Amino acid sequence: MWYNLFVVPLHANNLILNLNYNSMATKIRLQRHGRKRYAFYPIVIADSRAPRDGKFIERIGSYNPNTNPATINLNFDRALYWLQTGAQPTDTVRNILSKEGVLMKKHLLGGVKKGAFTEEVAEQRFEAWLKNKKSAIDAEKAKVSAAKDAAAKKRLEEETEKNKAKAEVVAAKKAAEAAAKAEAEAAAKAEEEANAVAEAPASENAE
Repeated sequence: MWYNLFVVPLHANNLILNLNYNSMATKIRLQRHGRKRYAFYPIVIADSRAPRDGKFIERIGSYNPNTNPATINLNFDRALYWLQTGAQPTDTVRNILSKEGVLMKKHLLGGVKKGAFTEEVAEQRFEAWLKNKKSAIDAEKAKVSAAKDAAAKKRLEEETEKNKAKAEVVAAKKAAEAAAKAEAEAAAKAEEEANAVAEAPASENAE
């Protein structure tokens, strides 16, 4: 049957639990962990009536927005399974599932189930989606890397200009000090010569 290629077989000890949870309203959502200004979020399956950061049924991944780009670890097959059983993702989790291709796979499986295309075509379309996603990720990484390089270059240029300005100030200060010293020495020498000239006639008259 069509779903054998896509739905992950469940372990026997999880089957009864999953069947029980299918009868309740479940959500796929984030739980806040970490510290202030550095939070990260496990992605969990939980009863929709449970508190946001309370008990959960299963952890299927994690989301860390502190990196650039954000780091996502996801058990793809379990996320797909829970979507197929009717679990509703929050808006943020929906965006994550969309980015990771889980929603695309669910959409393709729906097409196969309706007879719109075959399993082979569905897999080909998903592989094409993955390829496009990789290209987009590589382009984004290159963009981020280029931005970092440009920022580092700008900081270096600014630091160079700052050091140059400091060097010019120091050089000007030293030049001013040297000029003042030379002027003082010249004035002292002139005064000394003037005193010598004034003392010479007095010596002659004394003779």
